Amino acid sequence: MGNDKRATRPCRCGHGGPGKGWCGKAPRCQRDYQGRVSGPLIDRIDLQVDVPPVSAADLALPPPAEGSAEAAARVARARALQAQRAGDHGGGAPLLNAQADGDYLDKAAGLNDPARALLTRAAEAGHLTARGWTRAIRLARTIADLEGAEVVARIHVAEALIYRRVGAAAESST
Repeated sequence: MGNDKRATRPCRCGHGGPGKGWCGKAPRCQRDYQGRVSGPLIDRIDLQVDVPPVSAADLALPPPAEGSAEAAARVARARALQAQRAGDHGGGAPLLNAQADGDYLDKAAGLNDPARALLTRAAEAGHLTARGWTRAIRLARTIADLEGAEVVARIHVAEALIYRRVGAAAESST
C-alpha cells in the first residue's frame, strides 16, 4: 500500500541524467520514455526522487549534520506519534499514516487552511487525482510527524507535492 518502490532510467538509452553524459535526443527522449509509464501506476508511487551520481567534489564535503542514527531516531519518534494518534482515535484506527484514509485521515492530518488551499489548487489544476490527493495528505502528515509538528502546514504539503512530482505530471501532460 504505500510501500511501492520503483526505479526507472531517465531515458531509453540510460544517458539522460546529470553526471551520465547527455542523450543526443534529450529532452524529447526522456519525455517519451518516461511517458510510457502509465499515469495510474505513477499515481501509486508516493515518493519520486532523483538521485544524482556522487562526484569527487561531493566526496570531499564534510559529513552531513544528521547521521543514520539521528535519522533513525527521528523516524522512530514519528512512528510513535502515529501510533499515539491512532490510540487516541479509538479501536481499529490504522497505526501508520500510509494506512490512513477517509474520516480518520482527515482528522489525523489536521491540515491548516493554507495547506488545504495549496492542495486544492494542485487538484484544481489537474495535477492530482483522488488517489493522489489522499496520498499527498498521507505524505504531508508523515513529513509533519518527522518534524514533530502537530499541524500539517503549507510547507509540508508543498514538500509532499514535490515528492509526488506534481509539477512533472503537469509538464508531461502538455
